[in-house]
Amino acid sequence: MESMIKDISLAPSGHDKINWVKNFMPVMVAIDAEYSVSRPFAGKKIVITLHLEAKTAYMAEVFMHAGAEVAVTGSNPLSTQDDVAAALVEDGIHVFATHGCSPEEYDLYLNKALDLEPDFVMDDGGDLVHMLHTKRRELLPKILGGSEETTTGVHRLRALAAQGKLSFPMIAANDAYAKYLFDNRYGTGQSTWDGIMRTTNLVIAGKTVVIAGYGWCGKGGAMRAKGLGANVVITEVDPIKAVEAVFDGFRVMPMDEAAKIGDIFLTLTGDKDVIVARHFENMKNGAVLANSGHFDVEINIPQLEEMSVSRRTVRHNIEEFLQPDGRKIYLLAEGRLVNLAAGDGHPAEIMDLSFAVQFFSALHIVEHHQELSKGVHLMPEEINVKIAEMKLLSMGVSHDELTAEQKAYLNMA
Repeated sequence: MESMIKDISLAPSGHDKINWVKNFMPVMVAIDAEYSVSRPFAGKKIVITLHLEAKTAYMAEVFMHAGAEVAVTGSNPLSTQDDVAAALVEDGIHVFATHGCSPEEYDLYLNKALDLEPDFVMDDGGDLVHMLHTKRRELLPKILGGSEETTTGVHRLRALAAQGKLSFPMIAANDAYAKYLFDNRYGTGQSTWDGIMRTTNLVIAGKTVVIAGYGWCGKGGAMRAKGLGANVVITEVDPIKAVEAVFDGFRVMPMDEAAKIGDIFLTLTGDKDVIVARHFENMKNGAVLANSGHFDVEINIPQLEEMSVSRRTVRHNIEEFLQPDGRKIYLLAEGRLVNLAAGDGHPAEIMDLSFAVQFFSALHIVEHHQELSKGVHLMPEEINVKIAEMKLLSMGVSHDELTAEQKAYLNMA
């Protein structure tokens, strides 16, 4: 297979990035050391569709060292780093991804990666699995199973399974404790504000920040905004999450009200049309819009463009939408994932946990696919515990253990 990347000469910079994150991913280093010897994926082919940056690249290399033939493509046109893609090609991995690719190129890259005829697929958002069940159905009989990285992708998988159309077992890697308690909360929280601040060069302290959605990603975004000194407002559709936000010390109100007072708006819901025309009409001059949900549909950009006098780029990753009354509304990173399109994504120490979940999800599928039904599965709890133990060991942290008597007491009827 011939890879499709921007420029192979960019590889040295990509190698530097991969080597940097390896220093801060001790769990993956330990996995690499163990499974490069036993090579449990020997003879297996794996297609990975994730945000193609250094941490993803290192995980792909760990799979290759463990015996797999690997093809990688990006899950978002703006999050691919071309130098990292080039480094992977030099290391012997098939890559089909370029930064800023068109929708047509994006589909082409997914198709090219699937030409590997994989045994296992790793998805981020559900586009790869969707393509397998529509345009590439001839590959379905060979696939042992897969895993899904995101909340949005898991929703799509469960909808497919509910219709009886999911053709192989998928592990909801996103729903593993070792993933969402850390990745979604601490990873999204830090990387989102990193992307916003490095893009705008604006102070957060004293501003009113509106967070749409109070799931684990929303909690992380709100936590970090509060820590930066913002006045945080939450919008929610789930009454239980709304109560939780109030108890966490945040104001909760509908977006119709929040639109009037927000300085920075951040969507993290996984749904469409969270911010629409009626909200844009009431926003302050200088309001900043950003999204950390998977797809670029949470902020209705076509409506914003239609109601604007002009749309122009005023700074890298910042577009200005001039309103008829003279107000200016700013959109970051085309409404795509601001932490990846305008930043480097989650910290390496966080993805160390998430990609350990992905590695062991793949290993579980390969070893137990015959026992697993077609549908969405949770990662076994003992794997969560194993990953946590590995992380604690790498951090030099020890913890208590139950005595035999305590275990017996807890198991009493």
